[in-house]
Amino acid sequence: MHYFIGSLGHFLIIAAFVSALVSAYGYFRSVQSTEIADKDSWMRFARIAFWVHGGSALGVVATLFTIINRGYFEYHYAYSHSSTVLPVYYQISAFWEGQEGSFLLWIFWNAILGFVLIRTNKFWEAPVMAIFAIVQGFLLSMILGVVLFNLKIGSSPFILLRDAMDAPIFKTSPDFIPEDGSGLNPLLQNYWMVIHPPTLFLGFATTLIPFAYCIAGLWLGKFKEWIRPALPWSLFSAVVLGVGILMGGYWAYETLNFGGYWNWDPVENAVYVPWLVLIAAIHTMIAFKKSTTALKSAIILAVSAFLLIVYSTFLTRSGILGDSSVHSFTDLGLSGQLLVYLLAFVLGTLFLIIRSWKKLESDEQEVSTYSREFWIFMGATVLCLMGFQVIIPTSIPVWNALVGLVGIDSNMAPPVDQVEYYTQYQLWGGVLIALLSGTGQFFWWNKMDKTKLKDALLLPIVLTLAITAAIIILFKVQNITYILVLTAGTYSIIANAKILLDRWKTNINLSGGAISHIGIAMMLLGVLFSSGYSKIVSLNQTGLVWSKEFPDEVNQKNLLLFQNEDRQMGEYSLNYKGTRKRIEGFPSYVNIHDINQINETQAIAAVDLSSDEEVVFHQGDTLTLITPETSYFEIAYTKGETSFDLYPTVQINEKMNMTVFSPDIKRKLGFDLYTHVRTFPDPDQETDWSETEIITTQLDEPFFVNDFVATLEKVQRVTELDGLTLGEGDVAIKADIRVKGSDRDYLAEPYYIIKNNQAGLLSDIIHDLGVKLTITEIDPKSNSFKIGVNKTQKDWVILEAVEKPMINILWIGTLVMVIGFIIAITRRYGEFVKMKAKGLE
Repeated sequence: MHYFIGSLGHFLIIAAFVSALVSAYGYFRSVQSTEIADKDSWMRFARIAFWVHGGSALGVVATLFTIINRGYFEYHYAYSHSSTVLPVYYQISAFWEGQEGSFLLWIFWNAILGFVLIRTNKFWEAPVMAIFAIVQGFLLSMILGVVLFNLKIGSSPFILLRDAMDAPIFKTSPDFIPEDGSGLNPLLQNYWMVIHPPTLFLGFATTLIPFAYCIAGLWLGKFKEWIRPALPWSLFSAVVLGVGILMGGYWAYETLNFGGYWNWDPVENAVYVPWLVLIAAIHTMIAFKKSTTALKSAIILAVSAFLLIVYSTFLTRSGILGDSSVHSFTDLGLSGQLLVYLLAFVLGTLFLIIRSWKKLESDEQEVSTYSREFWIFMGATVLCLMGFQVIIPTSIPVWNALVGLVGIDSNMAPPVDQVEYYTQYQLWGGVLIALLSGTGQFFWWNKMDKTKLKDALLLPIVLTLAITAAIIILFKVQNITYILVLTAGTYSIIANAKILLDRWKTNINLSGGAISHIGIAMMLLGVLFSSGYSKIVSLNQTGLVWSKEFPDEVNQKNLLLFQNEDRQMGEYSLNYKGTRKRIEGFPSYVNIHDINQINETQAIAAVDLSSDEEVVFHQGDTLTLITPETSYFEIAYTKGETSFDLYPTVQINEKMNMTVFSPDIKRKLGFDLYTHVRTFPDPDQETDWSETEIITTQLDEPFFVNDFVATLEKVQRVTELDGLTLGEGDVAIKADIRVKGSDRDYLAEPYYIIKNNQAGLLSDIIHDLGVKLTITEIDPKSNSFKIGVNKTQKDWVILEAVEKPMINILWIGTLVMVIGFIIAITRRYGEFVKMKAKGLE
């Protein structure tokens, strides 16, 4: 038992928790002190405490990963989320699969950001870091794992398995340690799950910075000064959180088999809404820098973005969503603690805002429709309305729970078809944002009146109408809603491109907003075409029903492929080549029947394994499987002179009783060909062979086996046979039967054995062709042989293939948006540094 490392981890959690509270107290005293000496003394004390806190938090991270990496399965967390077969990069995913690990990831990023803030902004350090340390204390309380007066505080990642599970084995053998863990959820065994959660949680952590600056400003009475240092961090938070969300979408696109990248799952919604509010906050903060308007809006939106992140944490980790989300965590009994966390920050923030409200600047003049502020307010309003439209239905389980506390039985339910429900409203929000982002840029950079506005908009509108008309004709766009989305997206790109060209002539550092708007408009168009004009190309046009047990959708929209049989699918000819595995040291996929698996992670080569006509592994070599849970279905596509292979997968985790199908994607310039397997034969099902057909043949005489040409090439006596000891009077005859498949030759080696004056038959199976060959009789007089042939249904898969047009516009738009944000961050941070150098920050 490895008790020490768990005790060390638990000690470091307590140390991090206590030092966070001590640091918060020290920074609070520094803010409240009036004497410079006392202020500096408390600041140094608090700073040291935060460094101790950060070091302890990093130590917890290192300790937990060591437990996972070394397979200490006596610990519940390692047993529940890892196994001996996981490679290191999936062990990283296992680290944050559970609630405790994901909280720890959030704590880690907050600590790193705290170090950065201590180094970069001395003026705001005390109030901002006091907020940071308080938040860290709350987060660390979620993984404390202590019980005070029968009250459970947090769930420790270092709890022993015997303390977490009430299993009989621990009563008889308390020191029992499982040889292996349950493994990682197959859905998370994807490289995107190594980088998506850290990016998303960095986004979560960065929303705390503008929140902390805003609260610090309200606390100190510096109601407007907080905006300058908070703005570059807000931009950074928006781009990181946005990229994290889109990484999750791309993971869903590559891993899940619903054929899309966004499913309006409650957990997706709970992260999407804070991002919308954060974008709205950024625009109001920028508006305030240009005039005295929007300060109150900037404060409300800046704090709301972080509070919504806390609310999303409550939604996803309290268990309140139940089965309405595939992403939510199970309840660890911490829902009450999460609710206290949420209410504490909401009420504390409300107190500061209400106390300061009358002191906040506001513009008494009515905002003109020709002012930049009007268009920014319009955009922020639309973004907030889009957020409300999503968060209210998503929160229905919360409402049901609240009214249930007072004895009211609520029958409200989330939307049945959530994709259709949310999309029908969010699409119109996207149209309004595209129009506002295109038009508002002209007001932002120029003073406008009616005449100037007409002149400015004439060229973008004419180009928009011309390009949209061409696209409508070329792609036969007939849906009115799609035409409006297309027009709005095209207009936003053209209008912002005009602004971009003007900025390049003066100062490229001013182009961040226009570039970001172009990227978002491209994303809107990418969503329109890839989702609105997604086309299923695997339609069943045979008139056959694959199985009465399948839903109509599967029978109508999927193809049945038998192994090594060509089937036409529109312009493509498909051929299912069989099931494949990946092994270490081999550059391509290996036929599953060319290896014999001997345990969970290893196999023996049944034949020589070659690549580019060079033998890489010889028959009998021991092989190590890569992700042994995963099997690959090789599908050969041919279209004219072009051919390629796709390898959709299935992951089977018997310990978790999970079977997960994932697609493979052929990426082309104009569209993606998205292919996934819907079902396949049960590998554990016993093979049903036909009656034996006897064929009499001689050496080198062709005969037919299941419509394939076969030849008996050689018959020879052997003196050794694996698994059987031959005596002096025993005889073993091996036949070499070559069968010509559609794209390769197969060699069957059946045996005819005489042992102790009794005949024995050892058949050989060619799985790819669905045949079993047996030497049933040898006639020395006529030099003839009787071959027994048994047939079975060949291996098969049912496949769905979808073309998703113009989806690359979505991904390119994401990249363009990020570039725009980076330019904006660089500019705003430069402004902050200049003011800091002057001693004003």
